[in-house]
Amino acid sequence: MSEKEPLIPKHGGYRKLKSFQVGQLVYDVTVRFCDRYVDRFSRTRDQMVQAARSGVQNIAEGSQASATSKKTELKLTNVARASLEELRLDYEDFLRQRGMPMWEPDHPALMRFKARRCKTLDDLRNWVEEERALWRERRDSYGHARTDRDNKAEKEKSLAVGEGPCKSLPSEVLVANAALSLLNLCCYLLDRQLATLASDFEKEGGFTERLYRVRSAERKRSK
Repeated sequence: MSEKEPLIPKHGGYRKLKSFQVGQLVYDVTVRFCDRYVDRFSRTRDQMVQAARSGVQNIAEGSQASATSKKTELKLTNVARASLEELRLDYEDFLRQRGMPMWEPDHPALMRFKARRCKTLDDLRNWVEEERALWRERRDSYGHARTDRDNKAEKEKSLAVGEGPCKSLPSEVLVANAALSLLNLCCYLLDRQLATLASDFEKEGGFTERLYRVRSAERKRSK
């Protein structure tokens, strides 16, 4: 005898979703970033915080709504994805408008950041401090990069930020690029999540179809 299909299946569980976990870190980073580096009277500040919050909240709400509406789950997950795309553009604008570099995914500093797999704001803060210390070690008193022709490994550790000498590595460069890396990951995860939700919806339908199946099965059992 086949197991009876529940009318209200297991739902929620969003805290275990990798997309939610990364999105929540993005939210925490964005709140801190805006507090420190974005003018408090700027409309962009509110928009960035709200976009980050929307990403997290809509993932959670969509997961919870999945009990009775797969369509709503799809819609809200897509809203989360769109909100984080908006936030990604805001970080890119911040760097571009200030003449700051936007690092490629294989930049040495970003590779070290990814290897740390930061889970909290403190993890990211520690990475920032380590990168700034590394930058100072690789620079002379005039801000020029130290080079060693006999040591390629040392040269590869140089964190070139831009043209010309620079005596310090601005924290906002590090944090903005880290946030972009996290956003790239979160958007990728949400794209996969949306594809899975769409496929499941095509195969199984939503609450209406499940209600029909449950009622039909119950009628058959009653005969």
